[in-house]
Amino acid sequence: MTQDYNANHPQTVSREELRELVRMQLQALLEQQNFQGAKTLLVPVQPVDIAEAIEGLPEAMQAIAFRLLSKDEAIEVYEYLDPIIQQKLIEEFKHQDVLDIVDKMSPDDRARLFDELPAKIVRRLLTQLSPEERQATSLLLGYKPNTAGRIMTPEYISLKEGMTVAQALERIRSVANVTETIYYLYVSDAARRLVGILSLRDLVTAQPDQTIGEIMTRDSVHVYTETDQEVVARIIKDYDFLAVPVVDAERRLVGIVTVDDVIDILEEETTEDIYTLGGVQAGGGNYFQTNLFTVARRRVVWLLVLLITNTATAIVIQNEEEVLEQVVALAAFIPLLIGTGGNVGAQSSTVVIRGLSTNEVQINKFLRVISRETLAGVVLGVMLAVVVTVWAYFLQGNLAVAIAVGVSLFAIAILASFAGSALPFLFRSLKLDPALMSAPFITTAVDVLGVLIYLWTARIILGL
Repeated sequence: MTQDYNANHPQTVSREELRELVRMQLQALLEQQNFQGAKTLLVPVQPVDIAEAIEGLPEAMQAIAFRLLSKDEAIEVYEYLDPIIQQKLIEEFKHQDVLDIVDKMSPDDRARLFDELPAKIVRRLLTQLSPEERQATSLLLGYKPNTAGRIMTPEYISLKEGMTVAQALERIRSVANVTETIYYLYVSDAARRLVGILSLRDLVTAQPDQTIGEIMTRDSVHVYTETDQEVVARIIKDYDFLAVPVVDAERRLVGIVTVDDVIDILEEETTEDIYTLGGVQAGGGNYFQTNLFTVARRRVVWLLVLLITNTATAIVIQNEEEVLEQVVALAAFIPLLIGTGGNVGAQSSTVVIRGLSTNEVQINKFLRVISRETLAGVVLGVMLAVVVTVWAYFLQGNLAVAIAVGVSLFAIAILASFAGSALPFLFRSLKLDPALMSAPFITTAVDVLGVLIYLWTARIILGL
């Protein structure tokens, strides 16, 4: 929020509490139809906080609150809104209202919005954008999704080697208001090929008569239009850049990816990974704003897969029914064993999948990682086996059963650690998503083999 707004609210409340306070006051004023009061309330509030407040309103009030904003403020706020709400507002607005907002958005944010909209609406909006904005947006939409070309902005400052510092500063003054950032400046030749880079600091500390070629850095880090967006994010993170230049196959400078876009990418990729690990299909927009039927559809796929594969566990139990009939107490520990095994496998797969995602773990070092996780499973198995043996004896008073449970848990912990660490590497080598594929297979392997190990161990120890 602005300084004036913060001055009226002591720092005894967090930013989240201030946002909630704005939302509550805004909703109360709208319910009273006090629109002038609502407009006054929003005047000192930052666009990102207004977007948060609008997202928290009942659906019927969201469009009303948005219409209270001035045109310039509405454009800023719109870029921060969740894609689902953006789409709802487009359907609510008059045609010209939509066009004014979309035309003034930055090209990369507009392209991201168009990715979420139905193709029919995108085609209609594209034809009515100004020629410059239509060309910029069409350029971005022409690249593959999730690549540097798709998320870059063509709004950057390009200089020439022969320019003096004074000429460069004059150019920056003339175009600064229509560029994404002025802190990094890019130098290109007559064919628009990237030849160097310099920071605004380098420029303002140089002598006015020095040329750009004298002060620029020629060995610049850049990415290509086809570079995956996760790689772009990692480069900006590793080098602590505010932006990275994007070039095409001929090394022509076509745009830049800025750090604010990278933050969005990292949040999006992390959310997708977490959803995938949980067996939920990732989708655009806020999960909690999504239709309930869509939510169910995203969850049901892997649940059905697990339902079918887990019938194998039932088959194993059915085939070993005579063991359970002779020692009924064994059945009580099956959920404990497969549940613990599943948790151990999930822990191993989580650290390996995260390591693969962040490049902390290289696929050519899979043997070292699998060995390490398997040894961790041995250590965990010993600790858990001791505890569960004592607990099982306390519950059943049968030492043989308790030992069978403890030995089985030791073996299951090793199996789960091995499967949890090995399967992500296997699926990555097959060009499949480790996060998506590992969970059901780990669960199935641990459940089926765990029950089999348990009942065979019980046969041996109990002499059945």
